[in-house]
Amino acid sequence: MAKRGGFPGGMGGMNQANMMKQVQKMQRQLQEQQEALENSEFVGTAGGGAVSVTMTGKREIKNLTIDPEVVDPEDVEMLQDLIVAAFNEAQRKLEEMNASSLDKLTGGLGGNFGGLF
Repeated sequence: MAKRGGFPGGMGGMNQANMMKQVQKMQRQLQEQQEALENSEFVGTAGGGAVSVTMTGKREIKNLTIDPEVVDPEDVEMLQDLIVAAFNEAQRKLEEMNASSLDKLTGGLGGNFGGLF
């Protein structure tokens, strides 16, 4: 015989109203985390700091710095590679911060919150 007021399948007897409160709280926290991430900046460097890219949490490039010593008209490909590497590092840092924030918020349930959304 099933218990009244609880969810079958191991929800620990949590009633629907309490569950909705928890979901709403998680949604608010997620929105706060997203806003904090969007207001953050991520710096990627390459070539020992010769090229630096600053990216916002909205994935917009805010700044690109190139040490004049790495600008060689005979080797434009190297400079292009350094820019791409710096951009990719900034992007990776952003993604790591996003994943870390989400894991803290969801307790490791993953991006779909354990199937709740």
